[in-house]
Amino acid sequence: MTTQQTPIGSGFGAASTAEEVIRGIDLAGKTAIVTGGYSGIGLEAARVFLAAGAEVIVPARDQQKARAALAPFPAIKLETLDLMDPMSIDAFAARFLASGRPLHILLNNAAVMMNPLTRDSRGYESQFSTNHLGHFQLTARLWPALKKAHKARVIAVSSRGHVFSPVDFDDPNFERRAYDPRISYGQSKTANALFALKLARIGLPYDVSAFSLHPGGILATNLVRHLPPEAIKASGYVDEEGNFIIDPERNMKTIEQGAATSVWCATSPMLEGKGGVYCENCDLSSARPADSTDLLGVRPWAMDPIAADRLWTLSEQLTGAHFK
Repeated sequence: MTTQQTPIGSGFGAASTAEEVIRGIDLAGKTAIVTGGYSGIGLEAARVFLAAGAEVIVPARDQQKARAALAPFPAIKLETLDLMDPMSIDAFAARFLASGRPLHILLNNAAVMMNPLTRDSRGYESQFSTNHLGHFQLTARLWPALKKAHKARVIAVSSRGHVFSPVDFDDPNFERRAYDPRISYGQSKTANALFALKLARIGLPYDVSAFSLHPGGILATNLVRHLPPEAIKASGYVDEEGNFIIDPERNMKTIEQGAATSVWCATSPMLEGKGGVYCENCDLSSARPADSTDLLGVRPWAMDPIAADRLWTLSEQLTGAHFK
């Protein structure tokens, strides 16, 4: 395993699509779980996994919306899961484990972004709860099935948003500091990267790899629903008529391009032995200094093994979930 953040020249790039990066890869006999797999880049990833022969399970909180979105893909199994509800997470995992199947791909894709301050039933801030803690508990509960797969991969969909903030270990749930939705989102996305970094080390003896990634800027998804129109307009991602600008070299992607790095991380043989790395544009990301103004690249606090250890301990304390 290596966590050296240096691009490897994958042959793909910012404009590559999920269909292109999975071409020639056979997933017959493999099982994939995709959280948030009923909309946006999650749905596209689920679709191409299915087309490559995998059995695909999409657990969702909003069953009505998910059922409608997955109607064109009746072979995808819809399940129930609320990432902010620990009992729902445990119940879903128990149902899967009861089947006795190995789990080859766990794509932790579901997320909320920059929403007003809300909390789960435990009082945990919703972005940290959904984007990180829920996926931490889910992965822990599914750990026996991941180990059983031999060469399983866990993919944490992080974001360039990690540049907004490291994890605040003194007050991760905004109990004492003022809530800032942008800082909260950045913290949760940093947590995604640190989770993959630590999980790769824990999974090494069991042939379980983990990777994190930035999918690109994709405005044509429900993830941006909490952004005010003026913020979207100011982002430079829309033209004067309000149409989304597609320019992958400037981080402006279609859904098909946005799903590509997730699918590449989940399936590419190029990533053998490289667990823990942070990826973007279907390749390893370059490391960037903390004060970098570059559009892309991973910042030091998202690749810090000491911070990853601290986050792991905190996550165990907050969720009661452990990797046995």
